[in-house]
Formats: sequence, C-alpha cells, structure tokens
Amino acid sequence: MARDVRRRAPARSRPAVQKAALAVAAGFVLIGVLGFVPGFTTHYGDLRFAGHHSEAKLIGLFQVSILHNLLHLLFGLAGLVLARRIGGARLFLAGGGAAYLGLWLYGFAIDREAQANFVPFNDADNWLHLFLGFGMLLLGLLLSNELGTGGRPDTPIDRP
Repeated sequence: MARDVRRRAPARSRPAVQKAALAVAAGFVLIGVLGFVPGFTTHYGDLRFAGHHSEAKLIGLFQVSILHNLLHLLFGLAGLVLARRIGGARLFLAGGGAAYLGLWLYGFAIDREAQANFVPFNDADNWLHLFLGFGMLLLGLLLSNELGTGGRPDTPIDRP
C-alpha cells in the first residue's frame, strides 16, 4: 500500500504587525479568562457583575468585575479575528490603542465611587490603560509600514 506523502509548503511568514496583533489579542483573551479564576483573582467572592462595588482584583492589583472580564475576552476574540489580515491587525492595534487611551482619560476623569465607574477602574487599571494605549497605538502605526492593507494597490494616478 502506497502512502500519499505530500510535501507541505513552507508556512508563509506573517508580517510583524499581524504577529503583534495576535500576541496582544491572545493576551486579552488570557486576562479575560484569568479574571474568572480564583487565585489569579483575589477576593473572588466579592466579584460583581459590574460597578465599583466589585472588590475582586486580578493578581491583587487590577479591579475587575464580570463585565470587565467579558470585555477583555470579547476584545481579545475580536483581535484574533482582525489579525488574520494586515489591515485588520493595524485596525485592532491602532484603533484599540486609541480606545485604551480614551479609557485612560475616562478612568482619570471619573469619580471612583460614582455610577459612571461601571466597569470598574482603579489606579492600577488606569496606568495599565495608558501603557496599553500607547503601546498598541505605536505597534499599529509603526510595524510593517511598507505593506498594504490587503486591498487593491493604488497608484497616485488613481487618486482624485
């Protein structure tokens, strides 16, 4: 009996922007899952669906709630889908970075005891949002600048 031995084509190497988007997205999925794991989340019994009354903290630092963990999961899953294309990877990193800078401003401006702190945020979250915002924005804007977005190439003559 002859075996059908097929040569595998070498795996196409992904551009750096896609690799970065995949890594960041996987990190968000992991953080979202760990937010539901007692031990990684301290005061797990105080975990609430939403609001500043949730006293649960991821690794004892970052205030989390069920909604906060679900948002991390959804953001990470969206990033995994978007990272399949160069344009999507850039959108996830640059757009997500801009969104996290917005979250940093929001967390900086709100009263921590107000109803507006519904996700919830604490100082550690705010510093992390600032770091993530700038980091993701830089990755999305600076990596693989010579590559297109996956659409049709255009030339200057095609532009209005």
